[in-house]
Amino acid sequence: MGVPRSAKPKIQLRITDGYKNINKIISGNRLNTVCEEARCPNIYDCWGRETATIMILGYVCTRSCGFCSVKTGKPSSVDINEPARISQAVKEMGLRHVVLTSVDRDDLKNDFGATIWAQTITEIRKISPNCTIEVLTPDFQEYLPALKKVFDAKPDIFSHNVECVERVSKQVRVQAHWQRSLDVLQKSVGYGLLTKSGMMVGLGETTEEVLLTMRQVVKLGVKIFTVGQYLQPTKRNLPVSRYVEQVEFEMYKREGLRMGFEIVESGLLVRSSYHADEQAILALKV
Repeated sequence: MGVPRSAKPKIQLRITDGYKNINKIISGNRLNTVCEEARCPNIYDCWGRETATIMILGYVCTRSCGFCSVKTGKPSSVDINEPARISQAVKEMGLRHVVLTSVDRDDLKNDFGATIWAQTITEIRKISPNCTIEVLTPDFQEYLPALKKVFDAKPDIFSHNVECVERVSKQVRVQAHWQRSLDVLQKSVGYGLLTKSGMMVGLGETTEEVLLTMRQVVKLGVKIFTVGQYLQPTKRNLPVSRYVEQVEFEMYKREGLRMGFEIVESGLLVRSSYHADEQAILALKV
């Protein structure tokens, strides 16, 4: 008997003035966003609320994860002016909270792009001191000097996603390592940073495996956790094994809070940066 499949979620597309404003600023400053590159289903909601997740270090990734639609290949050279452009865009948007993410840059053997990460955080602080900063980083191959550069820039929230349960991790994240992700999270907690992680469901995992993953992550000291439905972005990506019912998402939230997470976002269209501004207000008490 196959895995039961609930109805595929419907996504409402609504172009508002807020969406148009964010689109104009992002285009004008020649920025990349994970909202566009990863075909996020929440782009109209988030941009309509004038929030966006800015993607640094280009739009070509050196890895080819089975769930992701970001282009894979040989990235272009690093743009040293990118941190200044991003900080200007953050100021223009008048953001109180910004999420920064990036493609993997395994080609940058010196620090895997950590210098640009740190410079971007620093530049935003200079001209938007009241804006809180959340970073959603790759694993930097767990290279401690690279991680330390980002930690030392003191983002308000450090996030790195485990993405899925351990059993399917090799299929979902071919060039990543499950334990490496846990180690990165543990190092962030050890450094004293408010730490966040998240995962997708609908990739062949069981309910118990999801709960086990959550227990492993909360045990590290991670305070914020997200659980969302995997949606196949293109025909090249992994297929959806099932669409999870809302009652199951509600159970993950309830159980996650019992385990000790301070904040759990769990739902069909939840992504790691989904309503991140609201999470920051709760977690940072700003």
